[in-house]
Amino acid sequence: MQGPISLTATMHPRLEAARNAIAVHKGVVLALALFLVAGLVALDDYGVTWDEEYQRRYVRDNLQYAAGDADALPAGADRFYGMGFELPLWAAERALGLYDDRSVHLVRHLLIHLFFLTGGLFAYLLACRLFGVRILALFAAALFLLHPRIYAHSFFNSKDIPFLIAFIIALFLAHRAFRRGSIPSFALLGAGIGALTHLRIMGVILFAGILAALALDFIFASRRAERKRILIETSSFLLASALTFYCLLPYLWGNPATRILEWWAELSAHSIAAPQLFRGTLYGAEPSPPEYLPLWISITTPPFAALLGIIGAWVVLAGCAKAPISAFRNTRTRFGLLAIGCFVLPIGAVISSESNPFDEWRHFRFLWAPFSALAMFGLHWLASSPRRPGLRTAAYGAAGAGIALTLIAMASIHPNQQVYFNFFVDRVTPEYLRSQFVMDYWRHPIRQGLEYLLESKNALLVSAHSESVNRGRMIQENASILPGRERDRIALSADLDALILSHEPELPAGPVDDDLTLYSVKAYNNTILAIQGKQDLAAAYERVTDRAPDIHARLDLYVEDDAVVYVKEPCLESDSVLSFRSHYILQFIPRDRNALTDQEKSAGFRQMRFVFPGYGAQFDGKCVASVPLPYPVAALRASQTWRQGQPLWEEEFHGPDIREARDRFVGEEPDARSVFDLHVADGLLAYVKEPCAPSDTDAPFFLHVLPYQATDLPEERRLDGFASDEFAFFLNGAAVDGVCVLSFRLPDYPVAAVRTGQRTEDGEQLWSASLWLNPEPHRAAYNAVASREPLGRGAFDVHILGADVVYAKERCVQSDLDERFFLHVVPERVDDLPRARRAAGFDNLDFDFFQKGARFDGKCAARVPLPDYPVASIRTGQFVSELGETWAAEVMVGRQAVE
Repeated sequence: MQGPISLTATMHPRLEAARNAIAVHKGVVLALALFLVAGLVALDDYGVTWDEEYQRRYVRDNLQYAAGDADALPAGADRFYGMGFELPLWAAERALGLYDDRSVHLVRHLLIHLFFLTGGLFAYLLACRLFGVRILALFAAALFLLHPRIYAHSFFNSKDIPFLIAFIIALFLAHRAFRRGSIPSFALLGAGIGALTHLRIMGVILFAGILAALALDFIFASRRAERKRILIETSSFLLASALTFYCLLPYLWGNPATRILEWWAELSAHSIAAPQLFRGTLYGAEPSPPEYLPLWISITTPPFAALLGIIGAWVVLAGCAKAPISAFRNTRTRFGLLAIGCFVLPIGAVISSESNPFDEWRHFRFLWAPFSALAMFGLHWLASSPRRPGLRTAAYGAAGAGIALTLIAMASIHPNQQVYFNFFVDRVTPEYLRSQFVMDYWRHPIRQGLEYLLESKNALLVSAHSESVNRGRMIQENASILPGRERDRIALSADLDALILSHEPELPAGPVDDDLTLYSVKAYNNTILAIQGKQDLAAAYERVTDRAPDIHARLDLYVEDDAVVYVKEPCLESDSVLSFRSHYILQFIPRDRNALTDQEKSAGFRQMRFVFPGYGAQFDGKCVASVPLPYPVAALRASQTWRQGQPLWEEEFHGPDIREARDRFVGEEPDARSVFDLHVADGLLAYVKEPCAPSDTDAPFFLHVLPYQATDLPEERRLDGFASDEFAFFLNGAAVDGVCVLSFRLPDYPVAAVRTGQRTEDGEQLWSASLWLNPEPHRAAYNAVASREPLGRGAFDVHILGADVVYAKERCVQSDLDERFFLHVVPERVDDLPRARRAAGFDNLDFDFFQKGARFDGKCAARVPLPDYPVASIRTGQFVSELGETWAAEVMVGRQAVE
């Protein structure tokens, strides 16, 4: 009898303490219980993302490696990610004996969500410790949990959500450790930081912040014993961090000293060239613009939370400015500075390193931990004014209203909160968001499409193997989470009943064809998933196959006004056409280069990469895909590669401009001659070379277009006086039967002249030629001075005609025009010069012949107006930058001569 009584007596104080804690914090217990109930209700509404099976496989590979199989270690950058969160999920699968796919997915989603709710608890506890106000802490927990995008991810994202929760826990442990100042608390903090950093390298930001805080404490310590204690705390923190990090990252076990350096070098520079639509521009390998992360965060965060965070940051910085010395001591303000650093420094690191973040700010969800902590500072400041007691009620009332509005917004787009946008961006115009920003990138709404099809059909036909037609992998994985009776109704076949289109980020999405759409999933009038009947593909097939293909390769390609249609017939289910391992690439060269974004103009085209199942299907023994054109094209390049990059085929298509130029100008007398003959007609500039070798087209072409009116140019080009462009031959040209033809459509404003040629990649000019579309004014000037004695002689004769300087040459070749002209005008009064030129004593009117002259009938003439002040003399000629003047002439003008 004594044993049980003693055990009860021993446990009683602990049970009593737990009961008291629940009583004191019953508000958060009730709130989390409500969140849990809501999560259980919503659990089976979410689909499966493409990373989930990969994450399961990743932990299995690491366990095999830990068991001694060196070949099982994940390849590439994947080996540098730890398994601290995936391991418990895998253990739960095994402990519960889960082998059914639906059960596995649901349990994983539940455990991820439970860990997310744990983050809400720690947000509450952190606010309690910081401010000691439980109602404020309740708002802090609700604010942390009710970020719509993060809430949706809390069910299916086992990569970013664990790091976010580990971050808020680490912030709590940091505050606890500095408040207690004990060795065990710093050891626990070290373990938390080690676990945090093994999940994502950005954990080093908090690691560095804690070391900085410890260093400040050491500096401010006044006694030797206190400094010794801080050194011991620091040592325990570092040791616990290192041990935890090492234990959770199997890759380090082989050679920690070397591999930690590899880990840092790989992940600190790790970037993926993933195409991302942002503000209507597609970014790929090039860095995203500096505003990428700040803008994404600002337009996808509940407005009231964003406002509180900004107020909180202002409060912290104002407190620091008011008392900087005390702020750096172990105070609440110092914790606020730590939160600001943890939020600002990662964004600054991405901007300064010109990295390429992708999937909006998914990889930076952890920023919500320090930002929500700053929001606590903002709410506390608003609610704690002693002079205005009513302000506290107003502040909490406003926060409650903000939370209520967020709940309403989340409910209105359930279960697709991952595409939440606030009112800082246009949510009213149909399909606007989809044309400006990447929407859903993990495809979990495919489950909703499957459920619709299962409700409307007796059976749904999808691919029989995992990397086949029509996003087969994603369809099958989302089918695997459906209830058993629903899955049994899915017949495995490659003959699809419908085409599921979740739009790719590689191409700004066009309008959804409502006539073909059977069902769509929308948020804010924007389509994130559409289901279309395959009759549109059948119609495309019937429409194009009555003519010869524009490109004949492993597939036949037909270029229509608004789409590229791929056809392969016969086509088997096992064909590589259908494989997700096979990537298709299209480069669209526009007829109007203004259709390109500034980032795309340097390349000269827009590119998209896709898998055949994203835009096509197999039916009736053939494979057909239809890919929309983003704009009317002059040419396009199509290719197919394996995922590893090995090319399978590559072909080019050239539109009507190339064919028109070839048929119209080959064999005709050119308007100008050089390495390429130049022709101009009806707004089309054509280059022709016959015979033509491949080396003739290797170097890029340059083109300068001179308008009659400078105001027709973009403002940034008006100072130069002409528009400038560069392009590769393949963008606008073709080589057929030994003849090279390249065409360029001139701008729609009146064009006076063009200068073009080729340069090497280093900028060395290989050849150039100029072509004047209307030389009559210059011919008239030449005729007016031809019979006169020139006032100055050189490579050109120099004349004064009225108030203009006229340059004339009877036998003129292109090389005479390549050197730049200098024209120095000496006034009769120095004060007439612009202020910046008075010290020199003359005005500088240097020019290119292309801009002021014309070549015609083997002759050349240029006409340059003199300034409107009295001119005493001019000095003019031509020069080469490296060599100096090649000729010069001086002409005395005087007032009478000018008049």
